[in-house]
Amino acid sequence: MLGIGEKFPGFTMKATVSNDIKDAFIEVSNTSYKDKWLVVFFWPKDFTFVCPTEIAEFGKLNKDFADRDAQVLGASTDSEFVHLAWRQHKEELSKLPFPMLADVRRELSQALGIIDREEGVAQRATYIVDPQGVIRFVMVTDLNVGRNVKEVVRVLDALQTDELCPCNWQKGQDTIKAA
Repeated sequence: MLGIGEKFPGFTMKATVSNDIKDAFIEVSNTSYKDKWLVVFFWPKDFTFVCPTEIAEFGKLNKDFADRDAQVLGASTDSEFVHLAWRQHKEELSKLPFPMLADVRRELSQALGIIDREEGVAQRATYIVDPQGVIRFVMVTDLNVGRNVKEVVRVLDALQTDELCPCNWQKGQDTIKAA
């Protein structure tokens, strides 16, 4: 699995961005959001139980990420058409403000090393990538356990200080000054 300090892999894939078949799909690549921080999170499967709770929470906090000059990208190994059907079927996903990437060839998931050996799907992984394309944060949880999206915002805040941040540090608090 790729980790901290490594380059996030290049990618180009289809993404679902609305519920209307006429304009639901766009192509997204690692260069689509040049000079921005990226928050890329993966979920195992569409039409499941834990996944929509996390995806909806990323949607609710999307403005917090945007205020920090970060673009959220969600991804699974399902197709753009499955993403569209899920958005149309699940109320809390219907107005998501970020692209749902369709990693159907598993190219990005495999390059990151996050394909679950038993299930053959992307693990529940989250990456924060700096504007230079370097991975600065990785978190992977069990397929059955949802992540804490507010913690991802907190870590992004800490990374953007470019300072030493103590345990439980929150935006606005003092950082550690090394002697």
